[in-house]
Amino acid sequence: MTYMRTASAKVGAALGAAALVAAAGMVSPATAGAQDGQQVRYTVSSAGAYEFELFYLTAQPPSMEAFNADAYAYAKREKVTITPGAPWVFEATFEDPQWAILTASSTARGGQAAPGAHCDIAVNNEVLVNHDDPHNVRCQLGQW
Repeated sequence: MTYMRTASAKVGAALGAAALVAAAGMVSPATAGAQDGQQVRYTVSSAGAYEFELFYLTAQPPSMEAFNADAYAYAKREKVTITPGAPWVFEATFEDPQWAILTASSTARGGQAAPGAHCDIAVNNEVLVNHDDPHNVRCQLGQW
């Protein structure tokens, strides 16, 4: 029992010290900035060299109505060539990462194998959704 009380006392002391630092306003700017949003990372990869048309949210809209009124104020559409071992990656900060959405579309070409597309969305370095398909992939979180 003595061991458990000692461990509990140490944990309590550490938590108390952390609370005092925070209460005194001694939180570093880096820590405060991390609370302003969450890091969203989109990734698209391909088993073969292929051109994809991507659509993805670059900034969080204030509402679905704002997005519907002017989608390209918050999203981007672009064509990129993706090769094996060189994925396309884009990072943004969203207050609510549930707005994240990414689509990657390719077309079949005669005599060329399907690209074997893969997408994923990670929030704060944790992959929350992924999708594999021969040609077209869509990864999205809860707002869609």
